[in-house]
Amino acid sequence: MQKNQLFVACRHFMRPIVGFLIRNGVTWDEFSEIAKDTYVEIAREEYGIQGRPTNNARVAVITGLSRREVARVRDRILDGEENPSQRKGNRISQILTAWHIDEEFMDQHGQPKDLPATGPSGSLSSLLKRYAGDLPHGAIKKELLQLGLIKEMESGHLKVLKRDYVYTRLDPDIVRQMSVALHDHASTLDHNLNSARKTPARFERLADNAHISARSAKTFMKLVEDRGMDFLNEMDTWLSRHEVDESKNTSSREVRLGVGIYLIHDEIQSRK
Repeated sequence: MQKNQLFVACRHFMRPIVGFLIRNGVTWDEFSEIAKDTYVEIAREEYGIQGRPTNNARVAVITGLSRREVARVRDRILDGEENPSQRKGNRISQILTAWHIDEEFMDQHGQPKDLPATGPSGSLSSLLKRYAGDLPHGAIKKELLQLGLIKEMESGHLKVLKRDYVYTRLDPDIVRQMSVALHDHASTLDHNLNSARKTPARFERLADNAHISARSAKTFMKLVEDRGMDFLNEMDTWLSRHEVDESKNTSSREVRLGVGIYLIHDEIQSRK
């Protein structure tokens, strides 16, 4: 297969993922760091010799990263260092908190002051210099404004609007479930496409049709919900019956088994 075909496929399956990331404030820089971490992790774990982690030189060849960058990412992973999005979220929280408790940035009544943009002390630039660490101050200011955490007054001063910062309003459990579903489906597809696999292909099928009237969508959704739940309940019963009883058997090798169902619904340009 030519790489161009892989690029086309990659752009296609990345569209909903990138849309989700942009909608929730994940920038390209943050995503690229996550992707870099994952490249290094997989290259180290799955391409070693005799079960040992792959060395930096081989990881660099496999991933296209420099040996220096591989070493930096590897050390960050091994040290359990927080990822860039966590770091930014932590920094923003620190900045907002400091604005409310550091006397340099508070008025005589103990309230956060409106700060001038620049100045040696009592300014936004001095606040960021003290609490933003190595993150670029211009980018942090822009993000604070975009997130509605501060606003620029007519005087040119900056007013803080919130003391707390929540990186995302999404339910963490829903985000976790999304990551599990995408991971599981992608793992099955990757397994089936791996010509070097040592076990049989996993079941993976779909039924779709690009020429269905939009009026039929609700009827089909109800059909999938009803029949899908019946099927999943049957599978759940089977899995429960075959679950290992840990109190009786602690030596059996265990695997995670399951099946997922999802609805397909794409808008298509009307034909003329």
